[in-house]
Amino acid sequence: MRDITLSVPEKDYSFFIKLIKNLNFVQVKESKKARSRQEFLDGFKDAIEELNQVKAGKLKGIPAKTY
Repeated sequence: MRDITLSVPEKDYSFFIKLIKNLNFVQVKESKKARSRQEFLDGFKDAIEELNQVKAGKLKGIPAKTY
């Protein structure tokens, strides 16, 4: 088996990974750095969506407290 390193634009990353995982002869090895960055971006997106819901009055916000 041979290794290939690719750089994919962030906006196309999810689509590309889904595409190549469907190829039975390809083995995907994601680096921990890429995985943690994606997890951060997903969490940040969720936080922004929640903030927008609070602003729209759909959710009740919780005040930040200093400890």
